[in-house]
Amino acid sequence: MTSISRIPPVSQSSDIDFFAVVQSLWKQKFLIVAVTLAVGAAAGAYAFLTTPEYQVSTTLRPAALNDLDALNRSGVYSLPREQALTRVGAALDSYDVRLGYFRANPQLFAPLRMPGQTDEQAFEEFNRNSIKLVQPDPKKKVDLLSAYIGMELRYPKNVDGDEILNGFVKYAIESERQQVASDLSVIIKNRLNELDGKLDAARAGYEAGKESQIATLLEKDNLTRAQLQDELRALRVQLKARRADRIAQLDEAISIARSLGLKKPSTPSAMASEGESGGNVIRTEVNNQQIPLYFMGTDALEAERKALRQRTSDDFTDPRVAQIGKELMLLKNNRRIESLKQRENEDVFLQNIEPLRSEMARLKKLDIDVMRLNLVTIDQYALEPLKPVWPKKSLMILAGLAVGGMLGVLLAIIRYFVVLRMTKVAKGGEPLGNPQ
Repeated sequence: MTSISRIPPVSQSSDIDFFAVVQSLWKQKFLIVAVTLAVGAAAGAYAFLTTPEYQVSTTLRPAALNDLDALNRSGVYSLPREQALTRVGAALDSYDVRLGYFRANPQLFAPLRMPGQTDEQAFEEFNRNSIKLVQPDPKKKVDLLSAYIGMELRYPKNVDGDEILNGFVKYAIESERQQVASDLSVIIKNRLNELDGKLDAARAGYEAGKESQIATLLEKDNLTRAQLQDELRALRVQLKARRADRIAQLDEAISIARSLGLKKPSTPSAMASEGESGGNVIRTEVNNQQIPLYFMGTDALEAERKALRQRTSDDFTDPRVAQIGKELMLLKNNRRIESLKQRENEDVFLQNIEPLRSEMARLKKLDIDVMRLNLVTIDQYALEPLKPVWPKKSLMILAGLAVGGMLGVLLAIIRYFVVLRMTKVAKGGEPLGNPQ
């Protein structure tokens, strides 16, 4: 029995081996061709038997400047074009938006459902493998002119991929429009509530100011009334004391007049002429001093004293009493307070609220048809493809033939070396010839 360790090594001559290998490959050309054709046939069978997949795509770009002008000029809601594109892109990539579109269009996705799959499972497979959002490279600086968002959809045969993708883009844009409309409505409502709050605060301030003004006027009137009444009482006491003093003066004057025997009014010169002799004497009295009261005579003085004692009121003796009465009468009705209380439309008296009212009127008349806003521009719609993107039959067949050829050559080389080793072992290390 021959030991394996005694088997002489195969010749290491590269030239001899190379020509021998080439010669062996030529002699095994039918094996190589057979393997090549077999693998190529298998690749062709796979290419023709596998379900073809198609691909559609669409591209979105920023909206035109005039499309969002009305919204941005409203002063309520600002939505730049690049932000609108980003928001639509976020909606296209949103799981919730995709699920909503999937559930809203079951007839479009019916061919994608495999037997035994639930709606959730079918959607998960569609969302994971079929639809893809394409965006510019974030590492590269992108200006507004080159900004875009793309959507790609891969789908099997018998599926309306272009209709699905175009419908989904419209659905996402519509969803974002509704969100913008909802945001705009909430913002306007909040702004109106804020303005209403400011108006209410202005009304409350006005009411407080009016009440304060009324209280001030009432306090002023009460103070004036009290002062006038005090003055009237003091004046009446003064007039009464003055009347008592007059009566006392009259009493004294009557006593003096009686002692002098004066009943009728007289003068000092008249009293002096009574003691002189007869004759015609004309006297002229120039006197700047006041004649004493008793010269009025007892009759006049008693008549005045009687009238003073019978007097019930001294008010008429001083015009200030009538003036005070007039002022007290005027204080009974404060027309300024009545005017303040009788105001019907008090909003017209509010101060510094014209800007609030004009802003409220503007917001209430603000008419922006958000549902017609073009948030983005659809630069390219999805079109039905003319041929599938997978499988590429010619490429797959060529790849199969190439792989088959390499596999055939590899098998032929292996067969050559196996036969060569077996021949050397059988003949004591001397080959009988090249394998056929």
